[in-house]
Amino acid sequence: MNVVSIMAHQDDEMRCLGTMLKCRMRGDHLYFVTLTDGAKGMVQMPEMSAADAGAIRHAEMSALADAAGGDYINLREHDEFLFDTADVRMKLIEAIRATKADLIFTHSPHDYNLDHVTVNQLVRHCAMQSCLPVLPTSSMVLAQHPAVFECEPFGAFEFHPTHYVDITAYFDEKVRLLKHHRSQEVAMQQATGSGIEVICVRLDAYRGDLVGCRLAEAFAPMPGRGTIKPYPVLP
Repeated sequence: MNVVSIMAHQDDEMRCLGTMLKCRMRGDHLYFVTLTDGAKGMVQMPEMSAADAGAIRHAEMSALADAAGGDYINLREHDEFLFDTADVRMKLIEAIRATKADLIFTHSPHDYNLDHVTVNQLVRHCAMQSCLPVLPTSSMVLAQHPAVFECEPFGAFEFHPTHYVDITAYFDEKVRLLKHHRSQEVAMQQATGSGIEVICVRLDAYRGDLVGCRLAEAFAPMPGRGTIKPYPVLP
């Protein structure tokens, strides 16, 4: 299968990367799609230009995707000013078709960041349109609707997962890959007092404890046309 993370920002794949690595082990190909340039993520250097900040975030995400054996697509919309427009919809439909997505991970509709919420809405619409011929793009229409799972949100938001993936064997690689986001390791330390590894292990251990393993990631299927399959999708 082709497994695609569709997120607002570079590093948002944090909530599904362990599962994606487990998908890779069974022979799946990985893709990472971000809708924004991530330029507002350099909270530790607010004087940096948007162009320079975006270039850093792009390079970090590119390095992670390469190290994971995957491919990266950056739609480069303005960070913190992402809107559901016709142009953005067409860009995302093309990205979904270009990746030949079978399985998509994306944001929850309940999140602290409206860029994340907007991506959820865009995926709901564009995943459906990716397998319909009414909106032509450079890439071929998908043969069938991809499965879509929503990842656990950041922050104190209620989340009711129905699917859990044991990522114990993949956690160390997950953290190692996420540390390609060097700028965000510094930003997280400054903003929350916790780095990437602590943020990951805190939630992954909690979810693992709920289902009888050491570390797990949790998901809920997106309720929508074609998004839920009558067969197992997650590893």
